[in-house]
Amino acid sequence: MRSLALRPGDEILVTDLGYGGVTNAAVFAARQHGAVVRTAVMPYPVRSAGDLVDACVAALGPRTRLAIVDHITSQSALIMPLAEIAAECRARGVALLADGAHAPGAIPLDIPSLGVDWYVANLHKWMWVPRSSGILWASPTRQPDLHPPVISWGLDQGFTAEFDLPGTRDPSPHLTAPAAIEMMQELGVAAVRDYNHGLAWNGAGLLADRWGADFVTPEALIGTMATVALPGSLGRTPEEAIRLRHRLLFEDQIEVQVHAYRDRLHARISGQIYNDLDEIERLAAAVLQLRTAPALG
Repeated sequence: MRSLALRPGDEILVTDLGYGGVTNAAVFAARQHGAVVRTAVMPYPVRSAGDLVDACVAALGPRTRLAIVDHITSQSALIMPLAEIAAECRARGVALLADGAHAPGAIPLDIPSLGVDWYVANLHKWMWVPRSSGILWASPTRQPDLHPPVISWGLDQGFTAEFDLPGTRDPSPHLTAPAAIEMMQELGVAAVRDYNHGLAWNGAGLLADRWGADFVTPEALIGTMATVALPGSLGRTPEEAIRLRHRLLFEDQIEVQVHAYRDRLHARISGQIYNDLDEIERLAAAVLQLRTAPALG
């Protein structure tokens, strides 16, 4: 974002399902140039991929220079129709930066086919690589003007050289990536993804049934995570979300992401090959017990 030549009045588009840290980076980059950050309000709960595309397109304006769209949203755990959104942006002359933090290892990924301008992702989530290891991809036309925050020996030596030596850092996490990929290949990449997807999808159905929640997200929009609304009696604010998450962790030894969104608490489950449906059932039961327990404090 700092590499963009923004002008006063230009706009960066984000969505209200985006990751907060990325949105903050957009705000920081915009204000240095007098630009504006516009937020697309997305439909929720989501009933179709087309609704997500329409919401993004409706938020694009004549001064929109950049759109930032998640490939898989962090808290709501939705697979966004990224290629369709990118095509709409491209038709309007808007560059697209894809936040693919949760995509590698979770879903099939062919970055060039998506039609985005830049793609950033983590390997330390679903690719089994230690923190912090990630990737940055840029289309060939975008590489010459892209620079790392720290300028060092690679300046003017090409895209990969400039990002290769941006100062002192520990490359150990990146060096473990081949071993992690080899392990996944031994188990079967498709088999791992299918198991994780099945656990997330079936687990979400189980939680929705036990908690009396509506879960209408199409299966095609679910990868290896799923988000289900918690019982309304457990709260609705970010502070109440933190208290509930801590109570589940320290009293029930259950680690699960809990967040507040649109006046309701939600739990996001993540399926991995060392998890099974019995653990989802334990979460369901623990939450039901808390629903009738004294107020969280």
